[in-house]
Amino acid sequence: VSELIFVSIYSSEFCMKLYVDPINYWKDGYNLLDVVIIIIIFIPYSLRKIKGKHYPYLNIADGVQSLRILKLITYSRGIRVSGLERAYTVASVLILFFVLMYIFAILGFCLFGLPEGGDMNNWGNLALAFFTLFSLATVDGWTDLQEQLDARNLILSRSFTIIFILLASFVFLSMFVGVMIIHTEDSIKKFERELMLERHMNLMEEKQVILKRQQEEVGKLLQTQKDLDHKSFTELVEKFKKTLRHTDPMVLDDFGTSLPFIDIYLSTLDNQDATIYKLQELYYEIVHVLSLMLEDLPQKKQSQSSEKVDEK
Repeated sequence: VSELIFVSIYSSEFCMKLYVDPINYWKDGYNLLDVVIIIIIFIPYSLRKIKGKHYPYLNIADGVQSLRILKLITYSRGIRVSGLERAYTVASVLILFFVLMYIFAILGFCLFGLPEGGDMNNWGNLALAFFTLFSLATVDGWTDLQEQLDARNLILSRSFTIIFILLASFVFLSMFVGVMIIHTEDSIKKFERELMLERHMNLMEEKQVILKRQQEEVGKLLQTQKDLDHKSFTELVEKFKKTLRHTDPMVLDDFGTSLPFIDIYLSTLDNQDATIYKLQELYYEIVHVLSLMLEDLPQKKQSQSSEKVDEK
């Protein structure tokens, strides 16, 4: 029952979007993803109605519905756009990995695939050697493969296994992951720049619309002033204020209202406060020195007077 509810919701959403904008609907990648998901979901129901059989392997169609969560990811559009850009680099890494496996497959076939004393089940031909090397690259069950080679007393088997695992698992797989991470970060940064540019363009368009509307309203006021000479401009301005809404944004092109000027002004005030604080400390020191000098002055006068009396 829950599956039927979800399918009906998806189908209703598809029909409503297609009815609202039938042309631009197919230009959005997310809408195409919805169409593909709906088609995949309808395949099991169609086969069940036509042939009357249930195919268990078609239950994967239920899991395809989770792909719709890509819409909720903020940077999914940037990742999707950069997919073709990083495909070349990823393909280069995969080609190098294939060449490495091809070289080691030939070496493994020549060293361990001999009919006499060799491991024919794992190294008997190039296809088996490729499959064995893939198991070694994923480090899945490599100990069992090595035990089979050790049981046949193959001398270079351990060196061969260690070198291939180091190159394939640690070097190439790490390189592949690093390339994917670097390209994903680049795509996210590119998407953020495009998003900021898009927001800036939308803001500029809104600003131009507001300026145009305000210019038209001011022009109407000036025209009204010319037509009605008995009204003053102050009355017209007051009337214009009454027509403004609280939600109307104001476009300010004055230099004094710009962010760089405000930043410089606040920095200047901070420097001014620091200078005043240093001057206050200097004044306190001067006052302290003067007070000490005043305290020493009477003592000096008394000593001088006593010296004069002694001389007499």
